[in-house]
Amino acid sequence: MSAPLDYASTMASLPAPWPDDALTLIQSTNAAHPQKVWILDDDPTGTQTIGNVPVLTHWSVEALAAEFEDPTSACFILTNSRGLTAELSRNMHRQIARRLLRAAAGRPFSIISRSDSTLRGHFPLETDCLAEVLGEFDLTIIAPYFEAGGRFTLGDVHYVREGDTLVPAAETPFALDAVFGYKSSNLCDWVQEKTEARVSAEQVVSLSLNLIRREGPGGVEQRLLEAPRGSVVIVNAVTAGDIEVVTAGILAAERTGLRIIARSAAAFVAARLGQRPPPLLADSDMVQPSANGGLIVAGSYVPKTTAQLTHLLAHHDLDHIELQVSQLLDGELRDSVILRAIDRLNSAIRRGRNTLLSTSRELVRSSDAVTNISIGNEVSRALIEVVKGLTSRPRFLIAKGGITSSDVATQALGIKRAMVRGQILPGIPVWACGTETRFPGLSYIVFPGNVGDNAALATAVSKLT
Repeated sequence: MSAPLDYASTMASLPAPWPDDALTLIQSTNAAHPQKVWILDDDPTGTQTIGNVPVLTHWSVEALAAEFEDPTSACFILTNSRGLTAELSRNMHRQIARRLLRAAAGRPFSIISRSDSTLRGHFPLETDCLAEVLGEFDLTIIAPYFEAGGRFTLGDVHYVREGDTLVPAAETPFALDAVFGYKSSNLCDWVQEKTEARVSAEQVVSLSLNLIRREGPGGVEQRLLEAPRGSVVIVNAVTAGDIEVVTAGILAAERTGLRIIARSAAAFVAARLGQRPPPLLADSDMVQPSANGGLIVAGSYVPKTTAQLTHLLAHHDLDHIELQVSQLLDGELRDSVILRAIDRLNSAIRRGRNTLLSTSRELVRSSDAVTNISIGNEVSRALIEVVKGLTSRPRFLIAKGGITSSDVATQALGIKRAMVRGQILPGIPVWACGTETRFPGLSYIVFPGNVGDNAALATAVSKLT
C-alpha cells in the first residue's frame, strides 16, 4: 500500500524538467503529418483542457465523414459510456470504430480513449473493442495525469491532491465507486487488477519521471520501441511539460510504424493536439444580457460535489429544487414529483432567479454494478425530464457531474454538435450549443463532479451572474 506524500517537498525532490519545449515539437510533427484525432469521451468532461474543437453526440457515417472534411485537427465523440453497462459500451465502441473506418475512406486517423482521471471506466473493455475493429495496437498508453483536477502520477503511483497532501488514488472516495471501484493505486497493479491478470504487473512498461526529464522525447521514443508488442505503458507525470515530452516521444515512435492507442485523462488530449489550455473565458464571452435566471443541475454524488453544493447555497441566494431520490424510484410518486419541479423551475427562471436543481444527497446503491447503473440512469432521467420542461431560455446552464452533463446535453438540450469555447475555470469547459438545440448559442458549462475546490461552483456562478 502506498503512503500519502507531502506535495511541496515531493515536487521539490524531483529531477529538473526537460529543458526544451516539447509542445513546439508536437506542433511541427502535427503540421508535417496531419491526421484527424478522434477522442472517444466516456463523459463530456474530456473537453476540459482545449478550445475550438467540436463535439459530436452522434456518430452516423455522414456526420463522421463531414468532420473528416472539416479543417479542425480533432473531434470529440461523446459516448457517455461510463453510464452504460459493459455490454452496451462494447457494442457502441465496435459500432463507432466500424463507422470511423467507413467515413475515413482510407484517410489516416488516430484514436484517444478519454476517461476519468481517477481511474473509473470500462477499461480494458473499450480499448479492446477498438482494437478488434481497427486492428491490434502495438502499445496501449495509460496517462491519467490531470493537474487541474489534482491528479499526479509518480513512482508509478497515481495520486489525488487534497490540500497539501498527495493521497494514493485507491485511498480516496473515487476508488469506492459503486460500478468502477478499484483497490490499487500503483498503476502496474491497477492494470493487473482491471485486466483480471491478463496483463500482470510485471509486464507493464513504465515511463518514469527520470526518463522523461533526463532523456526527453528521444528517450521516451526509444523506450516505446523497445517495449514488447502488446504492452500496456503507464505514464508518470506531474506537469504539463512531462506529458508533452511523452506525447512528442509517442508521435516519433508512431512515425516508425508503431500503432499506439492512449487511454488518458484530458491533459494528454491537449498535448496530442499541440494545445495548452487557453486563457479562461471572460464573463462577456459566456452570457448574453437577459432578465431570466440561470440554471445549475447537479446529479453527481462524489463528496466534492456535495461540498461544492453546500458552499454554493451558503454564498448565493438561489431557488433550490431538490428531488428526493427515494421518491424518484417510487413508481407512484415519481410523475407528480417531476411535474411539481417543472412548475417551480419555470416560475423561478422567469422571475430572474438563479436556480439549483439537484438530487438529494443520500446515495442509493445496490450490491451489483448493473443495478447501480440502472438506479443512476433512473435518477438522471428524472433530472432530464425536469430540464426538458423548461419553457424559458435560462441565462446560462451548468451541469454538475459527467453523466448528468452528458444526459442534459443530448436529451434535454438536443445537442448534436457543439463547439468547445474554452474554460470558465481550470478544468471546467464551456460549450456553445449548436443551432439544432432548444437554446442555440446558450453557454453550457460542463462541470465535472471531481474538479475544483469547495468554492469552485460558487465562483463559476458569480462569473456568470
